[in-house]
Amino acid sequence: MSLHVESQGGGAPLLLIHGWGMHSGIWDQVAAQLAGSHRVHRADLPGHGGSGSCIPYDLDGVVQQLAAQFNEPLTVVGWSLGGQLALRWAQLHPAQVKKLVLVATTPCFVQKENWSSAMAADTLQEFAASLLQNHAQTLRRFLALQVRGSEHERELLVDLRARLFAKGEPDIAALRGGLEILRDTDLRAQLSNIMPSTLVIAGERDTLTPKAASEALAQALPKARLAVVQGAAHAPFLSHPQIFMQHLTSFLDE
Repeated sequence: MSLHVESQGGGAPLLLIHGWGMHSGIWDQVAAQLAGSHRVHRADLPGHGGSGSCIPYDLDGVVQQLAAQFNEPLTVVGWSLGGQLALRWAQLHPAQVKKLVLVATTPCFVQKENWSSAMAADTLQEFAASLLQNHAQTLRRFLALQVRGSEHERELLVDLRARLFAKGEPDIAALRGGLEILRDTDLRAQLSNIMPSTLVIAGERDTLTPKAASEALAQALPKARLAVVQGAAHAPFLSHPQIFMQHLTSFLDE
């Protein structure tokens, strides 16, 4: 199955990958700013936006579908779940990923022994259960968690809610599969083998992927550095676009 990919601009190829429950339109402003210097691709993950769903919906299956869309090395920018996909992509297909930008990304989304900077497993299970009862309400609750504590929190939540179903509602099976990826993925042991030059961007006030998780991620990757966006929560490219783009473009220009 081919994923829906939108492309614009010219120059070095770059892919933007969205997070759970969203779609490629979340990157509209970032893509517009990068299109002057890059060939910017935005993919809808399976079951989201213009892409059909896939079975089984697992980490490696989604990564393989992404990798199949491109035939040249590129920079991969992943947000949240999209960042986990980007990490796994760089591990499975190292020749295809030139650089990595990991935004509000964690190698392990749920709490485990010696890993407290994460969501409680019970909380994620509650989301999975409520998804079956009212998926739209569950997605809106998740948006509220994404912006909690951010500067301009109310305005940001209004913006995210307006974007949520702008490309149609995501497939329920894809939403459940995405939550299972978040529940089951633990890439901590593989990080030392992921070699692309990497920028980790964290929101200072992020409660979904806490800053401490981003700090640990940047320390474990061989060629990574950390940029913390003060006052931002889980979506720094929306809440603080100017400082986010400064960090991003400085890294891309290296």
